[in-house]
Amino acid sequence: MLVITRKPEQSIVIGGEVEVIVLGVTKDGVRLGIKAPRSVQVHRREVFEAIAAENLAATAAKAPVQDAAALIRTAHVRKPESR
Repeated sequence: MLVITRKPEQSIVIGGEVEVIVLGVTKDGVRLGIKAPRSVQVHRREVFEAIAAENLAATAAKAPVQDAAALIRTAHVRKPESR
């Protein structure tokens, strides 16, 4: 982890495309501004984790449907039994 000190109106650049600017410092926290291309998603940690949890839940919910589709395809391909 890189730890640096910045004053208000100073910034850091990440990957040549993302700039994080210190807008202000108060006793309650630090205000940051983030400049990034639209193709780069920027989220607060708690929002990022909520999105990841929703994606995981959606993936798990789709598994039974995918399993059912696979069973149908397998049943359709099977040859009828000879008597």
